[in-house]
Amino acid sequence: MFGTKPAHPPETFPVAKTDAEWRAVLSPEAFRVLRQHGTERPGTSPLNGEKRPGTFACAGCATPLFEASTKYESGTGWPSFWAPMEGAVATRTDRSLFMVRTEVHCATCGGHLGHVFPDGPRPTGQRYCMNGVSLAFRPAVAE
Repeated sequence: MFGTKPAHPPETFPVAKTDAEWRAVLSPEAFRVLRQHGTERPGTSPLNGEKRPGTFACAGCATPLFEASTKYESGTGWPSFWAPMEGAVATRTDRSLFMVRTEVHCATCGGHLGHVFPDGPRPTGQRYCMNGVSLAFRPAVAE
């Protein structure tokens, strides 16, 4: 009709579960952040201090997202990275909280990870500011 926008189909992802299925495998806080686009309190994630070699994966579906070598101390209170692994994340515009930001989500399950900002270090200049509860750390295997 006049002045209405066409409805867009919801995004689909390779890993899809119902809310009940997600609740069965995630902690209440992880569900709130990953599935309901929440934010954890800054400084609360044990992953802030994680400095070992390894990979940070999606806490929802275990998809590898960030190499530990791209992690840096941003001073924000959330784990921050200067680049994701190729094809691991996707973004969309987030207009919540009376501002425009770029939301980052897992490309495999759609889980909310955090936001990306253009104030990071070289070589990308990007700061992927992630909720620690959205991530799982996998230490590198010694050879």
